Amino acid sequence: MPQEVPRLHLVLGDDARRVRDEVSRVARALADTHGLTELPLPSAASWPWHWPRPTPAAALVLTVTDLHLAVETAQTGSTRLVTTQLPFLLAEWLLDAGQRPPVVVAGGHHATLDAHTPELLKRRGLFRQAAVTCLDPHPDDAWPPPDEHHALAAAMRLPTAETRLQALVACLADGRTPPRLLAVASACQEVNDLDSAGRDLDEACRQAPDWAAAWFERGKVWLRADDMAQAARCFSEAARCLPAFAGAWGNLGAALGELDRTSEALQAFTHLLQLDPLNPQAHNNVGVVTRELGRLSESEAAFRTVTTLDPERPYGYYNLGHTLFLQGRFRASVAAYEAGQGRDPERNPVQGTRLGLALLAAGDPIAALTLMQSSAAQLSGAYREQVLADTSAILWALVSQQPGLAGWEPVQQWLQRQLPARHA
Repeated sequence: MPQEVPRLHLVLGDDARRVRDEVSRVARALADTHGLTELPLPSAASWPWHWPRPTPAAALVLTVTDLHLAVETAQTGSTRLVTTQLPFLLAEWLLDAGQRPPVVVAGGHHATLDAHTPELLKRRGLFRQAAVTCLDPHPDDAWPPPDEHHALAAAMRLPTAETRLQALVACLADGRTPPRLLAVASACQEVNDLDSAGRDLDEACRQAPDWAAAWFERGKVWLRADDMAQAARCFSEAARCLPAFAGAWGNLGAALGELDRTSEALQAFTHLLQLDPLNPQAHNNVGVVTRELGRLSESEAAFRTVTTLDPERPYGYYNLGHTLFLQGRFRASVAAYEAGQGRDPERNPVQGTRLGLALLAAGDPIAALTLMQSSAAQLSGAYREQVLADTSAILWALVSQQPGLAGWEPVQQWLQRQLPARHA
């Protein structure tokens, strides 16, 4: 198939009939133009609950007209089951099959897909190069409610974590299949029962050792348990099973970074950016690990990309300020920190102390001390002590590099008065 043909075509609308007709039209045109065979996929309502998923072995146009039913769930946040997330599901269908990978033409309810798939709204990852058709709304538009005959899907739409868990556990009576085990484990995570979640996921991984979803969900539980080595192992397995799934690479990089396996973390984040080049958090992570590796120019470039992709949030500016400070570009560092504080409704006091150090290094010791004092006043207890001890250590390092730095003594004297003797 010519490379210029998008592998994913989305038809979004508010009327089931019109979406179905447009999916059929697009699929037929692709099949006729490129000599492909059309193959209807099973209803997307069943996708999260079936394993293994068949991989097409020929050049095909795969069609589905109810894509939103795969993601219509009451779960939110980081515990949300990966098999109810479109980036994962579509990565499975779009796996290369020989020399002529399939094309997916998928239709679904516009508002539901937008609500449950932020990557689609932002055109990130798999959706970056998708051909998207949004049908204009009509007064008579209608989409039938979801069919509640599928017990797992219906359970996931129940309004509370407790009711979801109860209904999903009941589904295990029909067999402890990997998809059912994943669903129950996800609900267990919602109620913080990590031991039960881990046991069910271990069973799923034994049954389905080549299914990325099982390893990914197991890695999430290890993250919650703060076992980064095991989390990295599981996310590595998920990436092995489904290299096109960006989430596996992102979580793998994060876990490796926590283990100080910085070079390996950078490799994982690089894979992630190949799949999702507009992901600001991925660029931010690249900036962090390249800074830790001493590659400050690369770190600066990554953080500047973050501020371009996500200009209204402060984290990219704060990280850019830190990298510029390490480069000795103190006035530029002040500007970056101030840009972060101006976008930060909390005006993060830790970042305030960092800005204070940048102001001191840039030649404004009075403003530096004033800001450090006001920032420290927002902190308390052991955390305040640790932040001020770190600030003092950075100041001593700065003075050792710039012995002629003006106005640092009052700042250091104030810091010493705030700290116990062991830190002074």
